[in-house]
Amino acid sequence: MTALMTVIGIVIFALGLLLSIAWHELGHLTWAKLFKIRVPQYMVGFGPTIWSRKKGETEYGIKAIPMGGYIRMIGMFPPGADGKITARSSSPWRSMIEDARASSYEELLPGDESRLFYTRKPWQRVIVMFGGPFMNLILSFGLFLTLFMGFGQLTPVPTVQSVAACVVKATDAAAAGSSCPADAKPSPAAAAGIRAGDTIVSFDGQHISNYDQLQADIRKSARQTVPIVVQRDGKQVTLSATLVSNQVYAVDASGNPTNSNATVEAGFLGITPQETNVGLSFGASMDQMGTMARTAASSVVSLPSKIPALWDSAFEGAKRTDDQPVGIVGVARVGGEAFAEKAPVIDKLAFEIQLLAGLNLSLFLLNMLPLLPLDGGHIAGALWEALRRNAARLLRRKDPGPFDVAKLMPLAYVVAGVFLCFTVLVMIADVVNPVRLGN
Repeated sequence: MTALMTVIGIVIFALGLLLSIAWHELGHLTWAKLFKIRVPQYMVGFGPTIWSRKKGETEYGIKAIPMGGYIRMIGMFPPGADGKITARSSSPWRSMIEDARASSYEELLPGDESRLFYTRKPWQRVIVMFGGPFMNLILSFGLFLTLFMGFGQLTPVPTVQSVAACVVKATDAAAAGSSCPADAKPSPAAAAGIRAGDTIVSFDGQHISNYDQLQADIRKSARQTVPIVVQRDGKQVTLSATLVSNQVYAVDASGNPTNSNATVEAGFLGITPQETNVGLSFGASMDQMGTMARTAASSVVSLPSKIPALWDSAFEGAKRTDDQPVGIVGVARVGGEAFAEKAPVIDKLAFEIQLLAGLNLSLFLLNMLPLLPLDGGHIAGALWEALRRNAARLLRRKDPGPFDVAKLMPLAYVVAGVFLCFTVLVMIADVVNPVRLGN
């Protein structure tokens, strides 16, 4: 049964991935057709075609390798300097440029002269190329909103899950129910008589409405004796605890543990809170999405710095850390493992939604990088053309004409090669040294 549930989880993720790709390409297709650009093909995937059907002037299809997709628009690049597709050259760089130019004119038909991509105004080309990533952003927004407001977020509450038996540093292994070092002092919570299942309703005379408030109050009360009121068996019980100063994990401004496992000296009570799914308000959901977007953007920027550790994980057996990139194979594996866990189906679906929401956010950020062959590279080319033309108009100079993005194709091949190598490296690490659920 575990194997079956794992397969079901992987299939659900794969279908979500295909939907995300199709949704992305639909953004390009919709705007291209609105601006009267001819689109011969709309394909999900790469490699051999599994299924296709032609409707109007566009062939719609699915290909065998679900690692991306594309729409083919005619006239992606302007003609060469001679007004035509320049003949092949013995120079490999020039050949790359002209091969790309020729490919964009392969399906040119009579009457298409006014339907070429490069003939559209720069702002129209920006919209066409931005339309794909924007669809991923919309889908990510919708999935995260569904997750946070509908399913809720696993949130600590001021109800005690367990009580630490003794005072130990956060980095030590001892915890509730574990053996304590011989010289360890009882935890303030244990000494005060706090029990698992107690709900803390008041701390030092202040009403407690959420765990973040309680955590902050505990941390600033080192070496103080405070009254604590708990709800136990339907009754309120007043206890007294003398908090100590201890090394505890650092938290961010939202009260969440940092990924660095850094510790700080702060007040310590010795309780672990229960966690439950709590639906967020629209405003809180927006704040949470903003935090995740900033974290994702920072992760994309720092990708090059992760390569050495990723190489060690793939070929040297080094442990995968929680800040290493994970590819499609790794995410699919985690999705499958999550679906095989002994948990309510609603929680499993929520986890799959979270994976797909994060995937779409990453697709948006990666595609917005101003590098060919990514969408952001074409956007940058259109913006540069608009800048050149507007500058020439203001200076009363001759219109420089369309910017020849084809001249950047050698760089595009280098970028594509780097991305391919990085993808292969991540895939190898995901296969030989995978990230496991709970890492």
